[in-house]
Parts: sequence; structure tokens; C-alpha cells
Amino acid sequence: MNPYVLMILLSSLGLGTTLTFASSHWLLAWMGLEINTLAIIPLMAQHHHPRAVEATTKYFLTQATAAAMILFAGTTNAWITGTWDMTNMLDPLANALVITALALKIGLAPMHLWMPEVLQGLDLTTGLILSTWQKLAPLALIIQTAQNVSPTLLTVLGLFSTLIGGWGGLNQTQLRKVLAYSSIAHMGWMVIILQYAPQLTLLALLTYIFMTSAAFLTLKLYSSTKINVLATAWSKNPALSATTALVLLSLAGLPPLTGFMPKWLILQELTKQNFPITATIMALAALLGLYFYLRLCYAMTPTISPSMVNSTTPWRVNTTQTSLLLALLTTAALGLLPLTPAILTLTT
Repeated sequence: MNPYVLMILLSSLGLGTTLTFASSHWLLAWMGLEINTLAIIPLMAQHHHPRAVEATTKYFLTQATAAAMILFAGTTNAWITGTWDMTNMLDPLANALVITALALKIGLAPMHLWMPEVLQGLDLTTGLILSTWQKLAPLALIIQTAQNVSPTLLTVLGLFSTLIGGWGGLNQTQLRKVLAYSSIAHMGWMVIILQYAPQLTLLALLTYIFMTSAAFLTLKLYSSTKINVLATAWSKNPALSATTALVLLSLAGLPPLTGFMPKWLILQELTKQNFPITATIMALAALLGLYFYLRLCYAMTPTISPSMVNSTTPWRVNTTQTSLLLALLTTAALGLLPLTPAILTLTT
């Protein structure tokens, strides 16, 4: 892609998200979301592959549906209350419609069906943008409007997402689909705690971005999109194989890695709010995710020295990709758990 076109598209992505962040008016927020969607579509379809075009079409249709629902909900609320202000959402139907539309935008279950299919049709760089940056604007709107929404609706969305994110990833062999179901499960963790401790939602989002970015950049360095490609990854880069396994376990939420921190704090807060059954279901759903991450780790470990692999070993060639960003993100994805007391001090 022409670098000038790429710069314009990435600037538009940033502009759309910033507009949504800064808005308290439904029309401005809707405009930001639309700029965001229109800016990423050329990035998704840039390879002109049938799978990429199909994924782009699916993404466009789902995002357009969600945007139309948001506009309809904002108009309904303005008709009833006389104001377009986000904080003045007094109509319960408009509230439910907005949350449903935003859940469709970020891929919360049961509105998640587009997410694995779209991510599977994209290259890893665009998949990274879709899994991280594209979540920010809708999540900002969910945080702003959550206080007016029924807590039961958010709890149901959160539980559904963590369970489906865990179940869906169990039988996958495509790494992008595994990461898509991982994204659905992590969104569930963020949404379920939103009304009780919004600061924990932001913490979970930040750690999710670190871990997912590290995972996507690692797979990009390996040029790997299937589990069986990971089996010969050790011969390409032995040190990266070790950190890849740790990043995957961090995504699963195992201590003493960064991914354990938000899950631990969210379960603690749910117990404090007197929701022990919800906390138990969330913890059990996290075990489903742990299983498929362990599957990926197991696919890598039999080929790490001194074990031998029977398949043809790929050539180890010098890579031209920069690894500084990957190193920083991997460090953040693995080593932030000791900062928990400092983070707790800042968030309470």
C-alpha cells in the first residue's frame, strides 16, 4: 500500500477514536465510530484475496448494523428526553439498544459470531488493529453509558462471553481464531465488572492490549497462522519460543504473569459485591481458556531441544522485522504482576 494512503488511513483511525473519546453527544460519537470503520476497511481488503474481501464485507455489514442501531437509540432518546447528551439516557429501551449495538461492535457474546470469521480472513497486522485499537471507542461508550443500564444485562453479556470465548477456542487449529475467542472472553471479563469498578475494566483492557499485541507480533515474526507451524518454531528463534509460551500462559491468566492481575482483582471485587456464584462461574470459564493456551504451548514444547522433531526443519534466516516493540510488549505481558499494590493504590 502507498505510504501516504496508509498514513491517511491510520490518521483517520486515530481521529475516529479520539472523536468518540471526546464526545458527550450521540451524533458526534456515532460520527467517530463511522470514521473508524471506514478507515480500517481499506486496510482489511488491501491484499485482494477472496478471504480478505469476504472478511471485510462481513465486518462492514456488522459495523453498519451496529452504527444504525446506535443512531436509532440516540434519536429515540432525544425524541423522549429532548437531549442528545449521553449521560441523560433515561429511556430503558434506548439504553438496552445502545448496549446491544456496542456489544455487536466489540464482539461480545451472543453477538460474537462475526469476530472469529473476520479475524481468520485478515493478515496478522490488521488483525492486531482489529483486536486492540478497534475495541477502544465502543468500550469508551459502554463505560459512559453503563451506569444507566440494567446490571443483569451486563452480567449476562459478561458470563456468556467468557463461557463462549472458552468453549469456542477449544477445538481450533487456526491461531487467529484462537485469538478471536480469547478476545471475546477478555471482553466478557471487562464488561462484567464495569458497573462495580470501572477502573478494573480499564486495567483489564490495558493488560489485554499488552498481551494480545505481544501474541500477534510474535506470530507475525514466525509468519505462523496454524498450530502445526508453531511446532517447528524453536529452530527459527529459540529464545522467542520460550517467551511465546509465557505470553500465551499470561493470556490464560496464570500467576505469576501479568494476565493473572486483572482476573484476580475482578474475582475479588465480585466476591466483595456479594456475587460468589458469578465469580465461581468466571473462574471456571477461565479454565476453559487455560486449556487451549496449554494446547498451543504443548505444540511448541516437544520440539524444543533436546527433543527432536521428525519434520523438515525450516531454515533460520535473519529477519528484517524490528523486534524492539515486541520485546517491550512481551516484558509488559510477563512482568507487571509485582506492580499490583501500586496499581491498587492508584485505582482506589
